[in-house]
This record gives sequence, C-alpha cells and structure tokens, in this order.
Amino acid sequence: MATRDPALRQRFGIAIQNARREMGLSQEELAHRSNLQVSFISRIERGLHAPSLEAIAALAEALETKPHLLVKAAEDERTPA
Repeated sequence: MATRDPALRQRFGIAIQNARREMGLSQEELAHRSNLQVSFISRIERGLHAPSLEAIAALAEALETKPHLLVKAAEDERTPA
C-alpha cells in the first residue's frame, strides 16, 4: 500500500500559486479563467483542499500549462529525506 504524503496538498497549492504569480494573475483572474470560485482557488493555494482531476485540468488550462507539469512542480518541491 502506498504511503500518503500529507504535505502534497500544500506543495500543490504552492505550485499553483507560483504559476499564477509568474503569469501576473490574481486569484480572481485565475478563478475567472478556470471557471472555478475564488474561495476554491484560495483553499487550494493554502493546501486546505485537494482538487479533483477536472479542477486540475481547468487550472492547468487557465495557467497555460499541462496538468502533469503542475503535479510535477508539487513533487519537485519535496525536500530530500
């Protein structure tokens, strides 16, 4: 059985926030582009919510990237043990 990584949500949120800021977008603009609610974007960025695959795809499209690259960015944030 795979071990769950409790910090993955936080790292994914940081990856979303970094990508959003690199594009110069506010949370409101990202919400508009992805057709998601601002409060949902905020919860993701703070690591309080794990988005569905559909939400990850919508975020990736809005951020002009691929879903797997967002997940990879979250994985790359992991510090070596």
